[in-house]
Amino acid sequence: MSFSAKFIIGELSIQGVALFKNKKIWCAFLALLAMPLMAEGINGGDTAWILTATALVLFMTIPGLSLFYAGLVGRNNVLSILMHCFAITCMVTILWVVVGYSLAFSGSSIVVGDASFLGSFSNFLLGEIKEATVLGTIPESLFATFQLTFAIITPALIVGGFAERMRFSAMLVFSALWLLLVYVPITHWVWGGGWLGDLGFMDFAGGSVVHVTAGTAAIVAALYMGSRKGYPDSSNIPHNVPLTVMGAGMLWVGWFGFNGGSALAANGDAAMALTVTHISAATAAFTWMVIEWLRFGKPTVLGTVTGMVAGLGCITPASGFVGPAGALVIGFLAGWVCFEATGLIKRKLFIDDSLDVFSVHGVGGFLGIVLTGIFASASLGIFGGQEDISIGGQVGTQLIGGISTLVWTALLTLAILWAVDYMIGVRVSEEEEDEGLDLTSFNERGYTL
Repeated sequence: MSFSAKFIIGELSIQGVALFKNKKIWCAFLALLAMPLMAEGINGGDTAWILTATALVLFMTIPGLSLFYAGLVGRNNVLSILMHCFAITCMVTILWVVVGYSLAFSGSSIVVGDASFLGSFSNFLLGEIKEATVLGTIPESLFATFQLTFAIITPALIVGGFAERMRFSAMLVFSALWLLLVYVPITHWVWGGGWLGDLGFMDFAGGSVVHVTAGTAAIVAALYMGSRKGYPDSSNIPHNVPLTVMGAGMLWVGWFGFNGGSALAANGDAAMALTVTHISAATAAFTWMVIEWLRFGKPTVLGTVTGMVAGLGCITPASGFVGPAGALVIGFLAGWVCFEATGLIKRKLFIDDSLDVFSVHGVGGFLGIVLTGIFASASLGIFGGQEDISIGGQVGTQLIGGISTLVWTALLTLAILWAVDYMIGVRVSEEEEDEGLDLTSFNERGYTL
């Protein structure tokens, strides 16, 4: 090769290295790749995060909540709990696609004055959602699926209130009606352009929409159906605490998608929501553990993981509004208050809320709604968030939202239970309860040894 040829090749190589190191050229190249997404209004980072968060929230129900609940019931009912959660996932998905999403997030069909109480049928069968349909910076199909995972876990939570004694067919009919008459309207009130959202009610990820509704429905169901046979004299102890602990760990991890994903973007709000979620869960679990230790002489594994769930439920409405110091206080209060609520419900009022849904989710969610109005305020300094709100006025708004959610849920849940009981009956017979729902409902056993 001649000297001139070598010189030209060397110069080209030097220029190539310079181009490779040029940041401006790389930025232009990446911008060129991102142009199709930018043109459609879709942000690739936001979309990737909400795709992940959607999977995490579904992971909370199957297998997280399923295993958490399965370990808490008797060994003859473990499959029934797993089946309830699995069947709810399937049925709610169908209902959400047909009318649920539309009634929650599409326009308004029931309006009183300026207040919207229910969405419309305009997005029936998700007919208005195409590949190119965008909501904010993510595809609307992704937003609809993310919201679907919330709609799935809420009626699945209620299962804990009537575990080991509701007929499978009655559970399906009840859950379907409850989703459409309770969950969907309240979702519209808070997140779908309804009256509570317009009022300034703050619920970042579902303190009212998910936890107060599920907790209230669970205790109404427990009261309507009555206690399990032998309660409270029989022990009704969990048959497999390790199974419950595994489910609790999955819930903890999945909750990062639940709260962090509610920012609907990969941004500082999502990061802070994830951070405060973890802080509250850890603090509540530790608080519950210490209280048990001081009061009964020994902490329990079951109590500690229950405290963790209480901390997660309590921080949910506040997660996008409060800071780390505020989350520490919220977690402590969640562990303490929910511990006392569990004792009150089970040992003093003798209400057989089988898996403590009201004590943990109902009480924890309502407490979190109120505390959001306090610790979101920037006026609290290090213990506050970044919201420019009046604490007194915001707490008043939070109480309106929490009480409205509780009352609507209680009344409609009672009406649905009565209707289902009248049509097909809600409770299994004493013989079926003795034998266990695994065999009587599904002709299967969870354990063969």
